[in-house]
Amino acid sequence: MLRVLLLQVLLLQALRAEIPLVDLASETARRSVVDREEGQYLGHPTTVLLEDGKTVLCVYPKGHGKGAIQLKRSPDGGRTWGPREPVPDNWATSLETPTLHRVIDADGRRRLIVWSGLWPARLSVSEDDGRTWSPLKAAGDWGGIVVMGSVEAVRQRPGHYLAWFHDDGRFFSEGAKPSKPPEFRLCQVRSEDGGRTWSRPRTLWSGSEIHLCEPGAVRSPDGRTLVLLLRENRRRKPSHRIVSTDEGATWSDPVELPASLTGDRHTAKYTPDGRLVISFRDTAQGSPTAGDWIAWVGRFEDLLQGREGQYRIRLGDNQHAWDCAYPGVEVLPDGTVLATTYGHWDAGKPPYIVSVRFTLAETDRRLSTGR
Repeated sequence: MLRVLLLQVLLLQALRAEIPLVDLASETARRSVVDREEGQYLGHPTTVLLEDGKTVLCVYPKGHGKGAIQLKRSPDGGRTWGPREPVPDNWATSLETPTLHRVIDADGRRRLIVWSGLWPARLSVSEDDGRTWSPLKAAGDWGGIVVMGSVEAVRQRPGHYLAWFHDDGRFFSEGAKPSKPPEFRLCQVRSEDGGRTWSRPRTLWSGSEIHLCEPGAVRSPDGRTLVLLLRENRRRKPSHRIVSTDEGATWSDPVELPASLTGDRHTAKYTPDGRLVISFRDTAQGSPTAGDWIAWVGRFEDLLQGREGQYRIRLGDNQHAWDCAYPGVEVLPDGTVLATTYGHWDAGKPPYIVSVRFTLAETDRRLSTGR
């Protein structure tokens, strides 16, 4: 018994061992409101930066993880946001968190795709940078949760994409019933026609001892390695990662991530100097920013080697125990990071969606000066 208690104390101390923190949460001048509606829950956004380097699109549900999908556009890198834009009528039937991705086919034709999950997973397509959209249509006789958490181009195969999501047994097929205990599975699909059609899902991993979900993809700077960062849904373990060095043909067993990367819905982008900014909801036990909106700064090698990273940035002080930060992250041509998410930013009020702008030059300077 004494040995068990000692191990628990050591684990808690390890989780409380924080890498440096730069706190931007109170700097409201960095923040712009994407959308807010009195008395209405607005959350779970994802974003895409268009090729002009300044137009940003954002989709999100009108409700907690489900509800009518809304679309907004910023013409100036997230400084200001226009009104809600017209969308197909059946976007109002979305049952889950929508996700937005840019894809390009082998002929160079660009399109945007919006996914809506549960069963069946449905897809909407735009070929004019989001001005008009097709209605949501079933992608196949399958479904899942947070479809698609990540979409990544396949190396040296123009128009080919991999995408990932998870399921807990309830939505993979029509009328599915979860097992007891629930078994989580990580799934991968592939498109060979620039995102118009997608293969039937392949299970990469499944298990009930740990509940791994919400895969966030990161590709190595040399392009040869893919890492999926994974939420642990029961909160009994840190977040995990799995690794592929053969374009998703095979994957490693799950490995725990350090406390500094333990959280929900990891979204990663590289800055011009080669560092990673990974935005997520902090869920590490004992963390002084648990439940807040965090950005982790480090290098790809830190993910593989289990290192804590360089430092973390608190982007939002969430006035709720946990409900915030399904983020979008974009890097503008000048190196400015535009991070977008929802949270309970005002105590006692429903959550709403904001964007925050910063550069690593600014946060590096804060770190070195302590201000």
